[in-house]
Amino acid sequence: MFPEPRPLSRRRLLGGLLGLAAGAMLPPLTARAWSSDILTREVPATGESLPLVGLGSWITFNVGNDPLLLEACTAVMAAFFAGGGRMIDSSPMYGSSQATIGHGLAELDAADRVYATDKIWTSRPAEGASQIEASRRDWGVPRFDLLQVHNLVAWEANLATLQAMKAAGEIRHLGITTSHGRRHAALERIMREADLDFVQLTYNIVDREAERRLLPLARERGIGVIANRPFQRKRLIRRLAGEPLPDWAAEIGATSWAQFILKFIVSHPAVSCAIPATTRVEHVRENLAAAREPLPDAALRRRMADYVRAL
Repeated sequence: MFPEPRPLSRRRLLGGLLGLAAGAMLPPLTARAWSSDILTREVPATGESLPLVGLGSWITFNVGNDPLLLEACTAVMAAFFAGGGRMIDSSPMYGSSQATIGHGLAELDAADRVYATDKIWTSRPAEGASQIEASRRDWGVPRFDLLQVHNLVAWEANLATLQAMKAAGEIRHLGITTSHGRRHAALERIMREADLDFVQLTYNIVDREAERRLLPLARERGIGVIANRPFQRKRLIRRLAGEPLPDWAAEIGATSWAQFILKFIVSHPAVSCAIPATTRVEHVRENLAAAREPLPDAALRRRMADYVRAL
């Protein structure tokens, strides 16, 4: 019915273990350990503040029961929380990623620190409630902060399930997702007609179609926006790797292409959070550093996009 996610190989994730030693020296995950200088933006529906950079789990956390790979993912989560991160995003589509997150939350005693974001992903809406409960058990959280209809699958019936759960206090926020720039016309129609707290869509410095209609509509309708595929699953980073950062990147504190791209994304006033995925502790820290002052203004955002377009 749906494609199976590709598991992350042991060899690939072991490359990320170079950061584990540093991760092991992270301070205890107390409230005092949280970074206070990471920038946040209010969720339009509630006024709650969320850090501008979150953590995705597609591919990277699909590690099965391998104890070493679970340890590596837990180190990534530890660095994420210590750096001030909150939103972690997953889906039943992502293989063992949900159980991996649950393992990390249990090891770190951090279930009360995560903004737990998951999805309903079934073409059989009658199975939606049981799927959501299985996901909640995998995470080990009392309830989800945000549940989304994944890639518009059976969206009307699945959204009705989420609306009923929200009305009953079983979830806090609800939304709908798309990716790869697909089905924007359908998403726009849903945003106009449905009562949504969030949408999740693809947005980065080269994939900017959402700027035309969806991002302005989100601001108009008071809908939060989660930006997925910020690095085009590393393709964008690889493409830019041989190119120099412009000298003026220092004006916004960007010391790498990852920070340059993330600062572009999260500086858009409609974007609530970007969710890069990674297997490496040092990349988590690098990504979170992008959510610190200064951010580019509108003029500098245009300059950034023009520079990348010209490469």
